[in-house]
Amino acid sequence: MESTEPTHSYNARQVKVGAAVIKMMSRVTTWFYRMTNGVIGGRFLKGTDVILVTTTGRHSGKERTVPLLYLEDGDDLIVVASQGGMPTNPAWYYNVTQHPDVTVNRRGQQAGMVAREVKGSERAELWPRLVEMYADYTDYAARTERTIPVIRLSPA
Repeated sequence: MESTEPTHSYNARQVKVGAAVIKMMSRVTTWFYRMTNGVIGGRFLKGTDVILVTTTGRHSGKERTVPLLYLEDGDDLIVVASQGGMPTNPAWYYNVTQHPDVTVNRRGQQAGMVAREVKGSERAELWPRLVEMYADYTDYAARTERTIPVIRLSPA
């Protein structure tokens, strides 16, 4: 179960530095992932698998690609807009809520998918599986007042 009261929120300096580090690491990971079809960048800490998700920028209309951890759920992929427990949702979350058609790169295999946020009982069912996959989600949820969005990517 997620906490609604942050237990150890990030301070303003940590948010600023953390956002810059996340952005830089995302760019580096994306570059290596693309160059090696996921041989480099295809696994995150503790061996969790990574995909590249390309969204359409909600303001710019430009393609934006982010590396994300994922959980398989049948033909669907489940991703989490955690941003390490930062106080705001990541930009890609707002992009997929505005433009749900995305492209997923899974170790060099491209697929068109449609994103939708899961809520209520569906989210409650998925959250423990996501935490089992990547336990740090528990800490991320404890750091923020927001409910961390869970997104289902389904084949287009």
